[in-house]
Amino acid sequence: MFKPRAAKPKFEHLLESVLFASRWLMAPFYLGLILALITLLWVFFAELFIAIQPLLTLHPKPENAILMALSLIDLSLAGNLLLIVTYSGYENFVSKIDTAGHEDRPEWMGTVNFSGLKLKLIASIVAISGIALLKAFMQIGNGVINERNLVWLVTLHMTFILSGVALAFMDWIVSKSGKH
Repeated sequence: MFKPRAAKPKFEHLLESVLFASRWLMAPFYLGLILALITLLWVFFAELFIAIQPLLTLHPKPENAILMALSLIDLSLAGNLLLIVTYSGYENFVSKIDTAGHEDRPEWMGTVNFSGLKLKLIASIVAISGIALLKAFMQIGNGVINERNLVWLVTLHMTFILSGVALAFMDWIVSKSGKH
């Protein structure tokens, strides 16, 4: 039998309204991430400008071109990560972004939940870590990196990978249990 809910006391309704409205306190964080993205863009072009100069010589080294490309890929992955966190975080915790009719709206927008955001975050961190590790391997002969630092880079990279696998496994367990 259907039983109507009793009206909430005014204080409880007010408290819940304030709690719900408090999600907007997250908006400045997302604006800060946009500023971080602008800063990353500045660093990207500065890195490109500095890295391209040695490549303009008569005999550029292929290793320098590869290292430059890896650095720029690293920065672009970090930029992608900032966008994913900004869009997904805003849509999951603050408000939906009304761009449904826009032809350039990314397919994943509005579909990445908190669980998906965690996995995308750790996947990006693993990719960035992998690039840093590859750059370190390429600089072994230059004396730029020593064995101890290389061991730390590999250890951190493996830690990130294992963390990602553990997060994915935990999400899989939760999805199988049907309880959230």
